[in-house]
Amino acid sequence: MNAVEAVLLGVIQGATEFLPISSSGHLVLAEHFLGLSETPLAFDVTLHLGTLLSVLTFFWRDWFEMARSLLPGSNRLFDRKLLLLLILGTIPAGILGLLLEDVISQVLRSPWVVVCTLSAVALLLVAGERLASHARELTTIGWREALLIGTAQAVAIIPGVSRSGITMSTALILGFERTVAARFSFLLSSPVIAAAGLYEALGLWKGDFTGFETSFIWGFGSAAVSGYFVISFLMRYLVRHTFYPFVWYRLMLAGLVAGILVFNTWEP
Repeated sequence: MNAVEAVLLGVIQGATEFLPISSSGHLVLAEHFLGLSETPLAFDVTLHLGTLLSVLTFFWRDWFEMARSLLPGSNRLFDRKLLLLLILGTIPAGILGLLLEDVISQVLRSPWVVVCTLSAVALLLVAGERLASHARELTTIGWREALLIGTAQAVAIIPGVSRSGITMSTALILGFERTVAARFSFLLSSPVIAAAGLYEALGLWKGDFTGFETSFIWGFGSAAVSGYFVISFLMRYLVRHTFYPFVWYRLMLAGLVAGILVFNTWEP
């Protein structure tokens, strides 16, 4: 993998991690159609660490206030509650990720899987828009909602589902306002991305990734920068707009990929 390919995959990761269109699904498609079949899973994790940096940077004040709430004598009760709810919501993804790691990396990294999951979550986003009240604030969230959204996040280990897509749509169905759904989704993604990165980082020292060292740096940097700007865009966009453009994008991409696969019209 050269620097240009690494930057391309990094930008794809950063642009799609936070938009509800699936970063893992786009990476699987890019690797398949660009012929990058030798890209190691650890490189994907490096890209996720780049987006982790972007979300921590954008929401640094939230994490700072949650950290302050743990100090003795702090009266920041909601920030402490929010931190505990984020921990609770992270547990399902951690358990499912450990149990299904081999299945995900060996069986489900397929363009056809991505076609199915792109379509399924598009319908879930439609349900979130049509059935939701879009009225609840973050202060109304409880352990049941956090666990439901966290369980939805666990399903996002399947390529094409989209961590942000399924958590935001679940939050919408629970009645949360769009920007609130996005904010909680992004905060909830941070511990999972960090845990996955630390877990896979051990493998970086065990495997032979000669030739990928520079690519890791380019991929990490491009994912971090593009991710930050996409978060900023989405948080502004959702103030006045719906998720329907992302629904249509997912469905059109699924149809395009399915057509290419069926008629075998693409040669990497």
